[in-house]
This record gives sequence, structure tokens and C-alpha cells, in this order.
Amino acid sequence: MNSFDLTGKTALVTGAARGLGQGIAKALAAAGADIVSVSFSTSKDTAQSVRDLGRQASEIIVDLSDHSKLQETFDQALALTGHIDILVNNAGIIRRTPAKDHSAQDWFDVIDLNLNSVYLLSQIAGRHMLERRSGKIINICSMLSYQGGINVPGYTASKHGVAGLTKAFANEWADSGVQVNGIAPGYIETDNTEQIRQDPARKQSITERIPAGRWGTPEDIGGPAVFLASSAADYINGHVLCVDGGWMGR
Repeated sequence: MNSFDLTGKTALVTGAARGLGQGIAKALAAAGADIVSVSFSTSKDTAQSVRDLGRQASEIIVDLSDHSKLQETFDQALALTGHIDILVNNAGIIRRTPAKDHSAQDWFDVIDLNLNSVYLLSQIAGRHMLERRSGKIINICSMLSYQGGINVPGYTASKHGVAGLTKAFANEWADSGVQVNGIAPGYIETDNTEQIRQDPARKQSITERIPAGRWGTPEDIGGPAVFLASSAADYINGHVLCVDGGWMGR
């Protein structure tokens, strides 16, 4: 099982203050990685959980949709740790409005954070990893990387784009020791799904369609993230792994 050991590795996880990002950060730390949490708000709870696991934790608070801050943010992470071995592009937002009413501002806000920042931060981290001929980038995609969804045109477009970027970067970097893959979570109990979980009828209809019979938790995404971040996944490139309780197979 040594191929799953992340001891000596450092992971930069965006959106790690709560939800999926927090679950992923804790799982990577449990596997041995030190963590740099990059979030819009404080991630002190995540950092404490990482330290409780015996790993080092650093925190950078920044608005990743301000693209002028991305190089500075990565440089700060490097100064804190010396190297970044794993990048998890998790930070994202969702705006729920019918397509005919979906404002241009909502569209641009979602695309700027969910897609443009993923592209730019992957490019910045990729240069560092290519120089070292080693690295793992994990992009958090979605079932809506494959489906259309309802009332979320900006989110759907962004997640289709993230899946495409995953494959595009993987094609160019796989022979340089850098693996780029994605995880497509199903319906997970996080802030992003709170609005639809507050609708009893819709929550029930969704639950009934999930073969596993339940919604996922952030911890359900942690294990797949550890796998893709580890040497066990060295020959996996450009793949988007569905972690959805069977939703996409139904």
C-alpha cells in the first residue's frame, strides 16, 4: 500500500475552508501530505484538522476570481512550503436561475471562478511541476460536466469546460511526469446543494434516482482524491472519475 502514501508531499487545495475542499484536504493529510489551504474565507477549522493528523497546515485567504492574485498566491504557497506536488482545483460557486433570467453578472462570476481560475492556476502550478518533472493536478468537475442540469447554465458550462481542460492539459503534460485528472462528484451534502435539499420533493426524487440510496458526503470524495494524488495513479491521465453513488450509470 506504499503507493498511496503521500508522506513528503505538499498539496495546495482551493476552497478548502469547508465542504468538498475540507474533506479532500483532511483525506490528503491523513495519507501523509502537508496542506496549503487557499480559500476566500478563513480555513482555520481545516488547518486544525490537518494539524491534528500530524501534518503541517498553511492558510492563504484570497479571492481566486481576482486573476491578478493567482501568481502571487502560488508564489506565497511556495515560500511557505518549498514545493507544491499536488494541486486540487476545488473552489467554485453556483448560481441557480432559469436560463431566461440568468444574468450576465451571474454568468461571468461563475465562469471566472469555476473555469478561468482553474485554467490559470493549473498553468502556473504546471510550470513548477514540469520543471520538477513530477506533479498531480486534480480538477473537481461535476455530473454537469456531462449533463445539462436545471437552472444552472453558467455552472454547467463551467464544469463542461473544466472537464475539457483536464483532458487538454493531460495530453500535453503526461509524458513529463505530470498527471492531470478530474473527479465528478454526484449529489453531495454541501453548501452548494443546500437550496435543493431544502425542497423535500426534489430531494426525495433525487435520492430515489441514486442507486446507492443516499447523498454523498465530502468524505466520500477524499479517498478518490488520495488515489489520484498518489503514485498509484501514475498511469492515469485525462480521466474524470465519477463519484456519484452510481448516478451516471443509471
